[in-house]
Amino acid sequence: MHLKMEFKPGSTMVPGVITRTTLRGMRPWIITDMFMIYMPIMFIVTYIVVSGKDELQASQLAPLLATLTYGLIYSIFLSRLGQTPGKKAYDLKVVDAKTGEYIGFFRAFLRFVVFLFSATTIFALSVPLFRKDKKALYDLVCGTLVVFQKEQIAKK
Repeated sequence: MHLKMEFKPGSTMVPGVITRTTLRGMRPWIITDMFMIYMPIMFIVTYIVVSGKDELQASQLAPLLATLTYGLIYSIFLSRLGQTPGKKAYDLKVVDAKTGEYIGFFRAFLRFVVFLFSATTIFALSVPLFRKDKKALYDLVCGTLVVFQKEQIAKK
């Protein structure tokens, strides 16, 4: 699937959009995605797959199942639409840094796995603080760019 905008291969900026560095580190979309996608999954796993919170806390497989399900849904959203519901709320899209096209399913899933790793280590969390372009580790590993569409600023 292609974005309908001009994009020069090898460029780090997509014409007609503002990169996430202009958002000054705001990541409120994470909270939106957690409540819209992950919380219903956790509810289903807690009360349908296992029989309550006590079994969920005792199980190592149930949280893994919920996280993998979230990763699959996240990857489907990124590969088909270029955004999750949380990113859509803030007019953000994830695109290939070189071509400007949406990324594929497996690349989106790799991005999710690297995101999980990043969330567990101080070094990986601090990568954007030391980079001029403010790219996170998962963007660097997967060659992605998070963009904000300028046209939608004018509408608001």
